[in-house]
Amino acid sequence: MLDIDFNDATLPSAGTLVLLVTEDGERPALYARVDAATGGAVSRAVDAAEFGFGRGKSCVVLGPGAGLARIVLVGLGKSADIDAQVMEAAGGAAFQAAKAGAVASVAVGVLPAALVAHAALGAVLSSYRFDLYRTRQKPDERPKLARLSVLSPQPDAVREAWPALRAIAHGSFIARDLVSEPANTLTPPVFADRIADLSSLGLEIEIFEPDRMQELGFGALLAVAMGSDAPARMAVIQWRGLPGDGPDAAPIAFVGKGVTFDSGGISIKQAGGMEDMKWDMAGAGTVVGLMAALAGRRARVNAVGLVGLVENMLSGRAQRPGDVVRSASGQTIEVLNTDAEGRLVLADVLWYAQDRFRPRALIDLATLTGAIIVALGHEHAGLFSNDDKLADQLAEAGLAVGEKVWRLPMGEAYDKGLRSEIADMKNIGGRPGGSIVAAQFLRRFVGDVPWAHLDIAGTAWSSKDAACIPKGATAFGVRLLDRLVATHYEG
Repeated sequence: MLDIDFNDATLPSAGTLVLLVTEDGERPALYARVDAATGGAVSRAVDAAEFGFGRGKSCVVLGPGAGLARIVLVGLGKSADIDAQVMEAAGGAAFQAAKAGAVASVAVGVLPAALVAHAALGAVLSSYRFDLYRTRQKPDERPKLARLSVLSPQPDAVREAWPALRAIAHGSFIARDLVSEPANTLTPPVFADRIADLSSLGLEIEIFEPDRMQELGFGALLAVAMGSDAPARMAVIQWRGLPGDGPDAAPIAFVGKGVTFDSGGISIKQAGGMEDMKWDMAGAGTVVGLMAALAGRRARVNAVGLVGLVENMLSGRAQRPGDVVRSASGQTIEVLNTDAEGRLVLADVLWYAQDRFRPRALIDLATLTGAIIVALGHEHAGLFSNDDKLADQLAEAGLAVGEKVWRLPMGEAYDKGLRSEIADMKNIGGRPGGSIVAAQFLRRFVGDVPWAHLDIAGTAWSSKDAACIPKGATAFGVRLLDRLVATHYEG
């Protein structure tokens, strides 16, 4: 992870200097000093480019003098419109402009310390790379920048705001790493081992092997794993940040779908694009990253994360279309499509979560349906809930951090497609409203707990670079759910 330090707004003597400047108001004091030190190079560049410091705009001054390799001006737009997301995008742009050099500084004017810290967060998030399996990179393909100095008139206050944000970045990197791993490496047992290693953060971790899950009646989850040589696992991750037995002692629970590779099983997927199914465990990756973030910032909340880890493969042992399985809730399921496996995994884990922990709220994340991409594209995750208050809180948190969700309807009419002739339900209900029907299926396993389901199939992976999210795994949900906890559940 990119190292960040915080210092007074003094003029650096080498490397790249990035100036974050508002469109209106006075220029930062350092702006005038660097312009004077470079003989007016900054002013000439701004005039020549007719640069107005609009949000997201940038201007580069090469070889300006005063020992600096380059100066990069990044516009913040109007002062009244600056928020955490604006600062994060600017921080991400700063890193991208400075990553080719070994030394770089980002200078910020007189802004609240919390906003300045978000610029540092944006730089860190933008610096992410998954290079574990690259052996022949050219030198110019590797970022040289390992440390970034953030210059501010109030470095102590920014430094104080930074640890909580750094914990969120760390959790996001954990999630991105897990989702980026190839399926031949990240099997369910290996995934479980990596979760167990996070106990060093103060998390209490239990790993359930197949025999234990069989005792608990996890017939739906274990049926998905039958075709694979890699045995299933379930992990329970607890963070106890709120001592005592008061009304807020009950945890908030998060459940993640962890299908480490989804071939579709006997209902096999088409070959084109099947390689993407290594990230069918992104819901579980988000839950693990979130729990690491909560522990890292010592959140004053009791939280539990549960992930069901399986591989959906074909073999002579694999479940077949037409099989009937018994879930941990006792309800039976006719499996008509083995590629609708994520809901089978979640059925058992959701039931266990609400039955054991009696949580204040229960939220699951899953790359559950391709239909959600048809409905919402890659801009929003689908939100389904049995509780209006929880749904509103999630939507609000998503807007605050730039991880947007869109609520879709639920209702008894959508249940009709799940009726089975020989079991309590089928695992599919036809093409119309596919994401909604999947959510209706999950709802049968959450009891009366306030519950929300986030279908992140369209947001877990990005095919292009964004301000703070390089192409690849996005860790969607880590920041959204951390904000939800911070705003509504911490004691």
